[in-house]
Amino acid sequence: MHKILGIAFLLATASAGAQDFKSYPMWNPSLPIEQRVNDVVSRLTLEEKVAQMLNATPAIARLGIPAYDWWNEVLHGVARTPFRTTVFPQAIAMAATWDTNSLYRMADYSALEGRAIHNKAIEQNRTSERYLGLTYWTPNINIFRDPRWGRGQETYGEDPFLTGMLGRAFVRGLQGEDPKYLKAAACAKHFAVHSGPEPSRHADNFNPTTYDLWDTYLPAFKELIVDANVAGVMCAYNAVNTQPCCGNDLLMNDILRKQWKFNGYVTSDCWAIDDFFKYHKTHPDATSAAIDAVVHGTDVECGQTVYKTLYDAVKNGQIKEAQLDISLKRLFTIRYRLGMFDPVAMVKYAQTPATELESAPHQAHALKMAQQSIVLLKNEQQTLPLRRSIKKIAVVGPNANNRIAVLGNYNGIPSRIVTVLDGLKEKLGAGVEIMYEKGVDFTKDTLLAYTDLKNQFSWDGKQGFKAEYYNNRELKGEPVFTTTDDHVDHTWQRGDIIGNGLTATNFSARYTTRFTATASGSTMLELEADDGYRLLINGKEVINAWLRNRWGARAYQLNTVKDSSYHIVLEYWQGDDNANVALRTGQRMKTDYAALAARLAQADAIIFAGGISPQLEGEEMPVNAPGFNGGDRTTIQLPAVQTELLKALNATGKPVVFVMMTGSALATPWESAHIPAILNAWYGGQSAGTAIADVLFGDYNPAGRLPVTFYSSDSDLPGFSDYTMQGRTYRYFTGKALYPFGYGLSYTNFRYATLKAPTTIRTGNKIRVTAQLTNTGTRDGEEVAQLYIAHPNTKGKAPIRALKGFQRHFLKAGQTIQVSFTLTPEDLSLVNEANGQLYQPKGKISISVGGGQPGVTNATTSNVLSQQLTIQ
Repeated sequence: MHKILGIAFLLATASAGAQDFKSYPMWNPSLPIEQRVNDVVSRLTLEEKVAQMLNATPAIARLGIPAYDWWNEVLHGVARTPFRTTVFPQAIAMAATWDTNSLYRMADYSALEGRAIHNKAIEQNRTSERYLGLTYWTPNINIFRDPRWGRGQETYGEDPFLTGMLGRAFVRGLQGEDPKYLKAAACAKHFAVHSGPEPSRHADNFNPTTYDLWDTYLPAFKELIVDANVAGVMCAYNAVNTQPCCGNDLLMNDILRKQWKFNGYVTSDCWAIDDFFKYHKTHPDATSAAIDAVVHGTDVECGQTVYKTLYDAVKNGQIKEAQLDISLKRLFTIRYRLGMFDPVAMVKYAQTPATELESAPHQAHALKMAQQSIVLLKNEQQTLPLRRSIKKIAVVGPNANNRIAVLGNYNGIPSRIVTVLDGLKEKLGAGVEIMYEKGVDFTKDTLLAYTDLKNQFSWDGKQGFKAEYYNNRELKGEPVFTTTDDHVDHTWQRGDIIGNGLTATNFSARYTTRFTATASGSTMLELEADDGYRLLINGKEVINAWLRNRWGARAYQLNTVKDSSYHIVLEYWQGDDNANVALRTGQRMKTDYAALAARLAQADAIIFAGGISPQLEGEEMPVNAPGFNGGDRTTIQLPAVQTELLKALNATGKPVVFVMMTGSALATPWESAHIPAILNAWYGGQSAGTAIADVLFGDYNPAGRLPVTFYSSDSDLPGFSDYTMQGRTYRYFTGKALYPFGYGLSYTNFRYATLKAPTTIRTGNKIRVTAQLTNTGTRDGEEVAQLYIAHPNTKGKAPIRALKGFQRHFLKAGQTIQVSFTLTPEDLSLVNEANGQLYQPKGKISISVGGGQPGVTNATTSNVLSQQLTIQ
């Protein structure tokens, strides 16, 4: 094994005339990191300095510095790498566990897998590639203030306290507990006041009140930066108070660096510095944008273009080279803390083996968190758990067998994915008949009835398609290789080998065939791809989604004449992430709800797996389906076609269970009134189907709790671009929620008793609050004890109530335990409307402890205890 981390060192020593850089202080592991960092920065030329401030940094052979790309993702498992990794539930689902220990363990396991991948990258001389480094741009701790935001699935929900506690656990797990070395580097994003809309995010300016800024948008960031010592921060696309976040006086200079004394690194969101002059119009050109971002402490530009102007800016006296040195010292400090310039023997994480990838403990934890995340929203007439004695079960819906949905977004690819259909097949075995129907698409009641027309596609006398693959996105030059594919239905993970050494990264392909019609009429050609594509028939372009750069499906109806031949060309390009391209044929058929329900009525129970999908909601997506726009949602209602199908299924009289998958709150007023059992399963990761089957049949007692409010209708929501918190989230919403924040049912029952807390305290003192919790039911189960504080008589602005403590406990049937919370003066404080500072109001406050919010009816947790105390 090589003695120094970084293959560039080996290359440099072999190059002609290479200096003996090993004698430089920068390479002496016995010296303090600060001294080594100062030494390396002092040896860089101006050109090298500028290049080291881009996300993809080149090697500097004369100093032995390896190439490195700062951009990597680990939202719920290591994402987008060429290697198979464990995929845990999506972030919003992990938040639904209300379990900091589970989140800590998930981050710990993910960091181990990331280390194993990085070590392989060093061995294979691939350190310059994206998604192979150790600086992860996670967690996303923005507040999920509006359920229409497509990226809310990446967050830990709507509450600052819950977000802060879960985020802190993630950072601690990912970065490790070693006093010298980071296991990996976390990055709190997006700083700050950022939560949609997606289509306008590059140009938006928000002016939050001082109160909302400090009460809602900043607490989680403060928790991670001040208390959890997160290594990095990512500044957001939008502007706040007319200044872009990455060049913002208040956020970057005053709060982050001065008040919170953050000394880690800051990266821009990708191409956010371009937004200064392209969309915000706050700067005249790239140079002024680059200078302002650096002066405000943005150390890395993700985007690779604007910061290149810094070379001339220094030469022309527009910015001092010493200003660049400040950023460079922060950046190299992180790399040194990751052990990138020390012998392998000194860095235990650098010895992490490849066997950590998808190891048995990691896979078991992915299943555990999927189980923990499931929220039982409704369970009338003891519909659940289902009886194991059933002989026939129907599984229907757009998410019943959807492998994309369970993975969420910002995901890795595991070796095995379990859908709802897979999980039920494995649970029930051959003795139970499973009837599967997709039924409807997410928003449409027409489905493509696939037809096997392979023998009608041919090229050069061979069945199928001529497939040409290129090592660029533009189909330029000669193909790397050419082959014959009998059909086009491909899925590659980024970095997979397609053939002849070509990897599935930044490539393009052309598929050519002739379609011979065996009858006059028409056939539907349906294209599905995650990047750009276009379809040509007889030389005429009929579909052009070349700039799509996101998952999408399009269809073209080909009218045919018997025995005629049609020349078909499909062109496709792939960018940085996974590659998916498919061409399918058949006829669109409208769903006959009555006929479908009649067929499924033969079953003993019906499972409808619906909701939405990361195919519809996510980051800046070109989705234009009813109810969706640009990755966001225009309505929170469950798509109407699903409600119509559920009505037909419910009319059969058979027990219907609605398994809802979503990354955001859905309004389901009809379903909540009529369907006897509803599970919210989120995007549950690689083992989602197993976890769902376990809950459906009672092998796991559900205990997930909602990290967001599920509203009844769109009318409950203020304007999407309105960043005031009035009327938003459980803390300020005065209406009646369909399912409130903190809500979730169980298959057993719980009761709280004997709440103890002092009746009076002095300002500045901590208090201890205890209560007894008993499992009064007949099943073992878990309960999430929640503590809320309210200031009903305060003269200043205050939330209706605010979560200030939570614990997840397992109790055997009949068991009683004591739950204990310690509240700090900060927990008992409010935010001053004028200056944003915390203060402790004197007078009465209300403390409640129970299985949810006070005043919320929960069929399986019988009571919430409340007590008033006086602050003197």
